[in-house]
Amino acid sequence: MSGGLDIVILGLSITSSWGNGHATTYRGLVRELAARGHRVTFLERDAPWYRAHRDMAAPDGWTLALYGDLAELRDTHADVVKAADAVIVGSYVPEGRAVGDWVQATATGLPVFYDIDTPVTLAGLAGGGTEYLDAGQIARYGLYLSFTGGPTLRRLERDFGSPMARALYCSVDPDVHRPVDMETRWALGYLGTYSPDRQPTLDRLLCAVAGGMPGERFVVAGPQYPAEIVWPDNVDRIHHVGPESHPAFYSGQRFTLNVTRADMIRAGWSPSVRLFEAAACAAPIISDSWPGLDELFRPGREILVARETADVVAALRDLSPEQAAALGRRARTRILAAHTAAHRAAELEEHLVAALSHRAARRARRALPAGRVAM
Repeated sequence: MSGGLDIVILGLSITSSWGNGHATTYRGLVRELAARGHRVTFLERDAPWYRAHRDMAAPDGWTLALYGDLAELRDTHADVVKAADAVIVGSYVPEGRAVGDWVQATATGLPVFYDIDTPVTLAGLAGGGTEYLDAGQIARYGLYLSFTGGPTLRRLERDFGSPMARALYCSVDPDVHRPVDMETRWALGYLGTYSPDRQPTLDRLLCAVAGGMPGERFVVAGPQYPAEIVWPDNVDRIHHVGPESHPAFYSGQRFTLNVTRADMIRAGWSPSVRLFEAAACAAPIISDSWPGLDELFRPGREILVARETADVVAALRDLSPEQAAALGRRARTRILAAHTAAHRAAELEEHLVAALSHRAARRARRALPAGRVAM
């Protein structure tokens, strides 16, 4: 668009991918927004656990600022928030409720909520709220961007009063996530932070498979797994894989496993960033089943769906390396056609323009004398 927008984003983290999938999403989105001519400032809480694991290059074409606490955010960054055309607050931002209240009171532009964890958020709201969003705030955000599509968007508008709820799925950076020539080390692998609701599926679709195939090697990568978990002898554990190492990690597997959190399965239409990243690396994917998956990938052609241990065992034993590689290539083609960071930046721009126009029209209607109709 001509002239571009001034956009401020307050997100969980962009500087560190340790233990979260937010950083890689924000990096690609911010880079592509800047490439489209928008002026972007990212504000991040200087959390010690991310400070110790920062893995981002210096900003190029956009601005990064770290703040120590809510008081510093208010004192130091009020001017840029007030002047922005749009101010986006992300899920899981520390003290996010207070941040949201401050943004809604301070910003003269459009306040936006970007929910990278929508089903988890809605489950929390049903129990009285989350640390980063109160149900009453939703109607005051002019736009609700959601990692979850489908019926959830209608629910946000109908039940919570959002003026506009739109899907903004996760995406991939094709410059980072791409196939590399690697020797195959593992029959099946999984990359993801520990979550207790995912662990039973991981046990069923990977650990039980490994137990029945002692001649093969498997891998689980990601932080925060409890020390008391007993892994099969042929399952390797890697505690962290940085984004720059994802292509080699995925390319070292015959198949990679996608496991979805329980709240996201119930909501459906909730692809994870790891799913898209693995596909962009042309890794043959075996996924658990959830509503909306077949609208993103064609089961049997671009992805395999498994419900039980036997489904995974059959894939490992029955598909030839050539068949598996073809599956991965087709998934990569689908991702590059619709799910890169460039696609998301264009979609975000479209949503922001529509929401700004919608807000302007509502204000014009409210400003009319009684009985007058806007033309």
